[in-house]
Amino acid sequence: MNKERIEFNNNGMVSINGSKTKRYPNLNTVLMVEDFLKQNRDMPLKMAEIKKQLSKKVMHQTLFIILEYLWKSGKIIYGPRGIQWIHSDPEHFKKMLDNSLEI
Repeated sequence: MNKERIEFNNNGMVSINGSKTKRYPNLNTVLMVEDFLKQNRDMPLKMAEIKKQLSKKVMHQTLFIILEYLWKSGKIIYGPRGIQWIHSDPEHFKKMLDNSLEI
């Protein structure tokens, strides 16, 4: 009987179940991918293009997990031409931040 083992390191969480290893991204990596897609929202990008243009190297499996999260949360769409950012902040949220004081 194989037990799942979870390890934490500087790059995120790693789940090991027998011979299968699944790497989970840390928050910095998720935010980096999110920011990159926001900046390049004007056209769909293939996964290989995203990996090539990111500021840090990201493993394919890790990028896939991030993109799956962004898709489930309604921030990106995925089609035959690639991945594209579609989320925009609600207007009432922007107004609230405009009138706030940053500390």
